[in-house]
Amino acid sequence: MKNIRNISITVALVVFNSIFAQVAIGKQTVDGNSTVLDFNNVSGNTKGLILPATAGFPTGSLVNGTFIFDMTDNKVKVYENDVWKSLSDAGSSGAIAANNSAETGKGVIMGEATSTADGVLVLESQNKAMILPQIAAPHLNVKNPYPGMLCYDTTSKTLAVFDGSVWNYWK
Repeated sequence: MKNIRNISITVALVVFNSIFAQVAIGKQTVDGNSTVLDFNNVSGNTKGLILPATAGFPTGSLVNGTFIFDMTDNKVKVYENDVWKSLSDAGSSGAIAANNSAETGKGVIMGEATSTADGVLVLESQNKAMILPQIAAPHLNVKNPYPGMLCYDTTSKTLAVFDGSVWNYWK
């Protein structure tokens, strides 16, 4: 039943993406013509993007800009120029529930028809970007952040990354 639902959602996203090439999550419209993925960035938003939690580094076709929450050292990391770089201090993965189900399929690709990247959600575009969820002062307003949560802090105008213990901020 779960696989049928996941396949249905994936098919719907692929069809929608092939027609419109822009996706808005939690809202009715996309902010601008330069986004491939957009979130419900209304005043008072406290929901961020949760990165995949991995035990070690993913395998497959890694590309620059790949983000993970690495459970081996409890850090949020980005793949850049063939090297994994930490975006957070060592946090805690205590709140992460292990997913022991088998991976099936290639995931969802948005923005292009195909991709050589291997991921659950792959955003491919030559001229569009993803707008992160926008939250004012997430360290104050997100009551139960999850390890690997990512958002844009509209108060400090920085990238905010939750490592399972504290928020880390990047300009």
